[in-house]
Amino acid sequence: MATHLSIQLFPKSYFTSKAKIIYVIRNPKDVVTSSYYIGKHLSFLNNQQTFEEHLHAFIQGDVTWGSWFDHTIGWLTRRDTANFLLMSYEELQRDLRGNIQKVCQFLGKPLSPEQLDAAVQHSSFSAMKENAMSNCIMLRNPEDDTVHNIPLLRKGTCGDWKNVFTVAQSEAFDTVCQEKLSRLDPGLFPWSEYC
Repeated sequence: MATHLSIQLFPKSYFTSKAKIIYVIRNPKDVVTSSYYIGKHLSFLNNQQTFEEHLHAFIQGDVTWGSWFDHTIGWLTRRDTANFLLMSYEELQRDLRGNIQKVCQFLGKPLSPEQLDAAVQHSSFSAMKENAMSNCIMLRNPEDDTVHNIPLLRKGTCGDWKNVFTVAQSEAFDTVCQEKLSRLDPGLFPWSEYC
């Protein structure tokens, strides 16, 4: 099951089960950039924000999935449990094969070399972008009953935020990150000290 649910909304049965969680974090600057571009596809929902407006809403947690900071901090409370695997989008980009092996080890499901090759091929950004099952969300416009296929995958790169944020926005966001994440070990975040 793939979900964006915060730990507070997750089924309570998980916490007493042997179910395993793979939690993938991503540089929040790239998250806000990605969510901004996804939102641009939702024009029929009157989601015509400027990047500055979207960034402010993101920092305030006034976005679809709530505060990235609260979400991340909440799930990171589970990081030392045996049924929780913390990964980052940045690590997946650097070493997809090695991280697929890490997932297999975590799940207790080793793959043959051929199976690993196929998993790497099908998990690549280009393959997932071409796959409608991983790159599409269907939304119905209630006003005219039209169905919109919204693509979820755009570039798949790390650091694209540098093409969108101004220097002032980046510095202000770094200050927010340092304030909100100060009680966590910066080593948890592979993109920089905090953001």
